[in-house]
Amino acid sequence: MGAVLIDGKQVAASLREALIREVAEVTAQGIVPKLAVVLVGDDPASVVYARSKEKAAAKVGIAYELHHLPGTTAEADVLALVAQLNQDKTVHGILVELPLPKGMDKQRVMAAVDPLKDVDGMHPANRGALLSDAPALVAATPLSCIALLDHAGVDLNGKRVVLVGRGETVGKPLFFLLLKRNATVTVCHTRTRDMAAEVRRGEIVIAAAGKAGLITKDMVAPGAIVIDAGINETPEGGITGDVAPDVAEAAGMLSPVPGGVGSCTTVLLFHNVLRGLKMQHGL
Repeated sequence: MGAVLIDGKQVAASLREALIREVAEVTAQGIVPKLAVVLVGDDPASVVYARSKEKAAAKVGIAYELHHLPGTTAEADVLALVAQLNQDKTVHGILVELPLPKGMDKQRVMAAVDPLKDVDGMHPANRGALLSDAPALVAATPLSCIALLDHAGVDLNGKRVVLVGRGETVGKPLFFLLLKRNATVTVCHTRTRDMAAEVRRGEIVIAAAGKAGLITKDMVAPGAIVIDAGINETPEGGITGDVAPDVAEAAGMLSPVPGGVGSCTTVLLFHNVLRGLKMQHGL
């Protein structure tokens, strides 16, 4: 039979339609949502991401402002720009593209962003709010995993979820999002003993370890739902996930890479711009 594929592009299209409607509603109130992106240096991937976000913003009616600084820019000048954007009431979301140039303190720069404008969900205040179940801006990739499960009609209530990966940007925030849905969550990582046995217990398996082909067919219980949130570059210049292709033979449902989680991240980033705007304006 093979797994039913969860189509990330279809989910993204649905999320985009909802976003366009919401953007139109706030624009009708005289507020134009705006994302400001800070790009320091000329990291090729970051330049591509910045350009793609500009095109995506135009499609949903969100204003876009790119601040492209030379790689030689002093950290103090980057912090000054972030402070200026924090004060700018026409800017509702701020995104600092990573990686920053060597020698620049990533944590200090990210923590300088106003938590209500932190569309990447990296600020300590947003992480703390997520932990305490308070309103927060959450990183787009974990939100994408939840959106895919919702779209597939998966009820997380009481389900055994095995989350492979405890990283700062995906694993940890996703853990709290899953708990919020009353899932029973096991987190596997590099020190986990007998990971295969742990993964086999999962009714739902989410791979976010950043290791190509880590999850194989023999590790997955027949009929399990598998979400691949890993992104790894292939020698040919493409991308592959953390889940081996043969997992499709065992899983009941599968969100693959490419075409899964990554398809939704940009539109969910823009949802965060709108969420931040509403929090800033008390809407």
